[in-house]
Amino acid sequence: MRTEIALLSDCSISDLPVVTVGGGSLWKFAFPVPTELLTDHAMEFDWIDCHFDLKKVTPREIEESFEDPFSIRIFPESVSDDSETRYFSLGKTINNRFLFSVFWTDGKAYRVIASRDMTDDEQTFYDRKNAEWL
Repeated sequence: MRTEIALLSDCSISDLPVVTVGGGSLWKFAFPVPTELLTDHAMEFDWIDCHFDLKKVTPREIEESFEDPFSIRIFPESVSDDSETRYFSLGKTINNRFLFSVFWTDGKAYRVIASRDMTDDEQTFYDRKNAEWL
């Protein structure tokens, strides 16, 4: 099976492959993209009024996990037009801490809703998917 890697700016969400996760829910993946293909602008994060403890997982660690060139972003199959759509990110910090984050974006900034260490199953999924794509 051949997997194509696409930059999100070059494709729509409907162009991404569909994958079944867990109880049969359909999700779409944004595949890892080499850093040399990424644009030069930095990601913007909104840290105002976070509803989780930023001492357990620091904003810097979360940002590093999003900037991980091998991070995995998971999108819901059907995206509504409102700002309530949630996305998942699995990424690794430069200190090899594996983080799972739930976030939303308006296309300009990311707002992280929750972030924690990956479970063993999530870390295995992250490693397996990256091994398949390399």
